[in-house]
Amino acid sequence: MKRFVAEITESVRLYGDTHLLWFDATDVAGATPGQFLMVYIGEGEDPLLGRAISIHRLREGEHGPEFALLFDVVGRGTRWLAERRPSDGVEMVGPLGHGFEPDARAQRHLLVGGGIGAAPLVWLADDLAAQGREVTLILGGRTPAQIFPAELLHPSVELVVATEDGALGERGRVTAPFERLLSWCDQAFACGPEPMFEALWNVARDSGLRKPVQGLMEARMACGLGICYSCAVFPRQGGVKLVCHDGPMFELKDLYG
Repeated sequence: MKRFVAEITESVRLYGDTHLLWFDATDVAGATPGQFLMVYIGEGEDPLLGRAISIHRLREGEHGPEFALLFDVVGRGTRWLAERRPSDGVEMVGPLGHGFEPDARAQRHLLVGGGIGAAPLVWLADDLAAQGREVTLILGGRTPAQIFPAELLHPSVELVVATEDGALGERGRVTAPFERLLSWCDQAFACGPEPMFEALWNVARDSGLRKPVQGLMEARMACGLGICYSCAVFPRQGGVKLVCHDGPMFELKDLYG
């Protein structure tokens, strides 16, 4: 973990209100899917608190390795970030946290993302598919404008879409395809809002299949280093935990079991 300034190599509004930034990746070498960066927003006399943003993807760029951040533009800070252009520098700290832990013995993987929760799952899907493992990715959102484009996924990843308005994929939430596909997988992973995690856990528990499900929690953080306690959660097992330090990956059975 270190503080660094990453230079933007590409900036684009990818879909809906979701923006994609690519950066020179020298300073995130060794990061794993599910880890995040504290991204410091603002400049001059207007410093704002950092934003915790998951690393979205890696690629080989024109001048070396690059990493991406995928985020929704929802307020002043993320709007500032989306307005940065190639060659601009952005201050960051990381990589931080404990990411996903795929079982080396597992072959079939079920990934579930709600809204911008797709961001870290795309990298995990890339990584698993590159190893020759089977990956099905379930993405959910209120409308099609919140769904990551299918054509940008690894070609071997099977995509299942659920939208609440039914305009793309099946109508409803991700819990229905998750319930249908849970028996197929060896291991499941999820990222999205906390109510989605509890709903997935209820499905997993009631199935009786005892399939392991790892959830990557989203939380507002002031420091990302375990100092401020702004990201404290209270799982049913293990006492108080910090999303930044103990997570952001938690086994759903530890949170809700």
